[in-house]
Amino acid sequence: MSFFAPQLCRKRLVSVAMLLGLRFAAYAQPAAAPVRYLDPSQPLNVRVQDLLGRLTLAEKADQMMYNSQAIGRLDIPAYNWWNEALHGVGRAGAATVFPQAIGLGATFDEDLALRVSTAISDEARAMYNAAVAKGYRQQYSGLTFWTPNINIFRDPRWGRGQETYGEDPTLTGRLGVAFVQGLQGNDPRYLKTAACAKHFAVHSGPEKLRHEFNAVASPQDLQETYLPAFKQLVDAKVEAVMCAYNATNGEPCCGNQYLLQDVLRKQWGFRGHVVSDCWALVDFYQGHKVVKTPAEAAALALERGVNLNCGSVYPFLPEAVQKGLTTEAKIDSSLAVLLRTKFRLGLFDPQGSTPFDKLTPAVINSPAHRALAREAAQKSIVLLKNNGVLPLRNDLAKYFVTGPNAANLDALLGNYYGVNPEMKTVLEGLVGGVSPASQVQYRPGALLDRPNQNGVDWVSGTARGVDATFVVLGINGLLEGEEGESIASPSFGDRLDYNLPQNQLDFLRKLREKNPKPIVAIITGGSPMNLSEVHELCDAVVLAWYPGEEGGNAIADVVFGKVSPSGKLPITFPKSLDQLPAYENYSMAGRTYRYMAQEPMYPFGYGLSYAKFEYSNLKLPKKAARNQSVEVEATVRNTGKMAGEEVVQLYLTHPPRPDRQVPLYALKNFRRVLLQPGASTTVRFTLTPAELALIDEQGKSVPAAGAVTVWVGGALPGARSTVLGASPAAQAVLAIR
Repeated sequence: MSFFAPQLCRKRLVSVAMLLGLRFAAYAQPAAAPVRYLDPSQPLNVRVQDLLGRLTLAEKADQMMYNSQAIGRLDIPAYNWWNEALHGVGRAGAATVFPQAIGLGATFDEDLALRVSTAISDEARAMYNAAVAKGYRQQYSGLTFWTPNINIFRDPRWGRGQETYGEDPTLTGRLGVAFVQGLQGNDPRYLKTAACAKHFAVHSGPEKLRHEFNAVASPQDLQETYLPAFKQLVDAKVEAVMCAYNATNGEPCCGNQYLLQDVLRKQWGFRGHVVSDCWALVDFYQGHKVVKTPAEAAALALERGVNLNCGSVYPFLPEAVQKGLTTEAKIDSSLAVLLRTKFRLGLFDPQGSTPFDKLTPAVINSPAHRALAREAAQKSIVLLKNNGVLPLRNDLAKYFVTGPNAANLDALLGNYYGVNPEMKTVLEGLVGGVSPASQVQYRPGALLDRPNQNGVDWVSGTARGVDATFVVLGINGLLEGEEGESIASPSFGDRLDYNLPQNQLDFLRKLREKNPKPIVAIITGGSPMNLSEVHELCDAVVLAWYPGEEGGNAIADVVFGKVSPSGKLPITFPKSLDQLPAYENYSMAGRTYRYMAQEPMYPFGYGLSYAKFEYSNLKLPKKAARNQSVEVEATVRNTGKMAGEEVVQLYLTHPPRPDRQVPLYALKNFRRVLLQPGASTTVRFTLTPAELALIDEQGKSVPAAGAVTVWVGGALPGARSTVLGASPAAQAVLAIR
């Protein structure tokens, strides 16, 4: 036997033993853990925890970014959380473009808001289904929509006020809830899309300072004005809340213990996810300077409850863990909330699992959705003045259309808009609305915001030779909007000059000079502006906002009398900025219809109609006990010659108090009614104890006491509404003991 033979035998014996050991070990090992996160039959929490257990720390941090990467080994596709749907699916291709949010606010119509947002979510799902089928997973093509904006439009200078539903918490909350319900759907298991309430919570400019500004709000203003709409949306189970850029009462909103922890999570019990406004966490160290490094910013935001980072900071979460600034357990807890949203959207389920997977591109800009866009635009239009010239016959011999926004697409859109192959400008709508026997001429006549360079005037002579002139004035997204979007704005989208551009007023004066024929002004824009001279020079003034793809047709429907105007102002138009406190002052004293004692140009809730409404028979108890609901009813009659819709509004006025500010008026309820000529209806409201209560200086609700005046009418009660042509509100006094 050679020297190597015994060694060879020993090696063979060892090899056999090892193989037998491996086999026995294999039999002894438990079976591989099932992949529960991909199994739709598993409970939601089981799926979430299963997926969390498979992610590395770096992967977890990336999954908390708005542009999370694909993880091939786990069959997790890339997903971009950033999508917009303010008034239609935005920035993602052809979609139905509805009126801008401030126009929807002017409708005072919850049912309409629900139908609009339902159409938007239908189109969103259809676009998502088509994109995923192509393998496209881009920004603005997902199902998580950072909509609606429910900030209070406290000052007309704010360029983004057009994104809101106006200045009133009651109106904002109710329309916001309806919009969320339409976006998220009512399926018991799956979200249709995920809505987001933004910007939490005290945010309304200045745009130029938003990355470093500290908004100071009293406890009363917080609880009475800035927080109620957010509370309503949380109660309606909105899936996400976006924290704002600025600080509130000394802490950045995305790192604000009081707002994000004490109020949102603990008091309100919010269970959805919090997303930072985009690059707001960078402001922690560059703007607000509350920390020095991105890792510190990541740890602070995580500690305060921010689940999703739109920006560039959360990739530093692993570094924050390494430095002991936070823990992986906290990351797990925060990421679990985000994963719940993804599972509820069906993002990990097989095709066909959700009831929304069957939606196809046929719904996008469908005839039904275009008709809805037209209806929404019709109901958003506010008639500010009418000396009897409207409704105008559509078969006069000759019409003239002029003005810088007559053929301007930007005048239809506002900001955060989608695009559409069939946008109807004001010019196109008016031309389509007149009789074929009539003649229409068009010249722009004036530039948007600067004088015509050559000074040639053809338009004033043309206006004197026609039967009626439509002049389309106002502003558009070039002059007002968000920081960086409004490229013609010297103030980052804010409007620090309240007036119309001077060249537009000069142009209007020329049109009116020696011209006795009717001039109808059509005003576009998303915020109040000084229309005092327009009101004096024109026979009728029509506020169209940013009316969307069917805006031109809707305007023609109104001015030619196919429908009666029914929009109401969701925000006060002051006579000048001199009537308002400083822009940077967030105290509500002197602001909005609730606290502005000076006479406005156009009051909140105001808007004329071709119908004529009268209010009578206001009934309510003469006395009521504290903490008791009160039933209110009133009769509304159409005494005019044309059918019309009226927005019936209920306001309260409490006795003034020396120890705290009390609203001059407070909207508590509203309802749309359609009345034929001569018809009447009884409108009934229930005032709850919470609606009757006041908020004290500590932010606490205090039961109402004393003589409370109840108003029911079609505009804010007061002399200015009556002077402008609104029917006087019915009023009665309720004594609360």
